[in-house]
Amino acid sequence: QVQLVESGGGLVQPGGSLRLSCAASGIIFSLNAMGWYRQAPGMQRELVARITSGGSTYYGDSVKGRFTISRDNAKNTVYLQMNGLKPEETAVYYCNVWPMRGSFWGQGTQVTVSS
Repeated sequence: QVQLVESGGGLVQPGGSLRLSCAASGIIFSLNAMGWYRQAPGMQRELVARITSGGSTYYGDSVKGRFTISRDNAKNTVYLQMNGLKPEETAVYYCNVWPMRGSFWGQGTQVTVSS
């Protein structure tokens, strides 16, 4: 049974930073590309960043230069460092493999950017 457990969200002021973590179990983590996704109210879920098993990264245009995705295969964990957060980035953030598998979604972690 696959479990992806996100943590690290919270309330942050515009321009602030957060570091999200996602602990994975039930998959051979080191062999999987992983992604961070987000879903804002009333919007479709979108890919924010992804990282291959070899460590190559991809970022959505809106987060380039501000967000950093990384992974620790020894801990079966993927991270998302988010700097310079904007109010429009308020959303529930999820991790999943890439390409995503519908049955793998976890609960996500809420990120609220507000003054």
